[in-house]
Amino acid sequence: MNAMTRPMPVPTPTSQPFWDALAERRIRIQYSPSAGRYVFYPRVLAPGTLADDLEWREISGAGTLYTFTVSHRPVSPHFVDAVPQILAVVRWDEGPHFSTEIVNASPDDVRVGMAVRPVFTDHPEAGVTMLRYEPAG
Repeated sequence: MNAMTRPMPVPTPTSQPFWDALAERRIRIQYSPSAGRYVFYPRVLAPGTLADDLEWREISGAGTLYTFTVSHRPVSPHFVDAVPQILAVVRWDEGPHFSTEIVNASPDDVRVGMAVRPVFTDHPEAGVTMLRYEPAG
């Protein structure tokens, strides 16, 4: 393990329900009745309508690989021991896109359009659970 501590997300009052759900191995994102759709990233007002109607709802977390890149150079010195790294955007079955990392897969086995499933990774030192993805097959 690298001597440098990796940067970790810091939950905000607006995003706390998302992080709390991940710690419970669940995925909760916001839904806007006025917009008639799920939204992500967590926010205070609904996009498009600016309504104050956002509700936290659990989703399956299942999705499709929307795009990815294989990083052979570390994104920062904190990740020198983590290459190659498969950086990705997953499109959840419920609609929104999520920036993540593909794990438990070789870069040669990753394809745009493939089904993916969530992987919950605990980081007790930071008090946070991260959401990663792996091939669903």
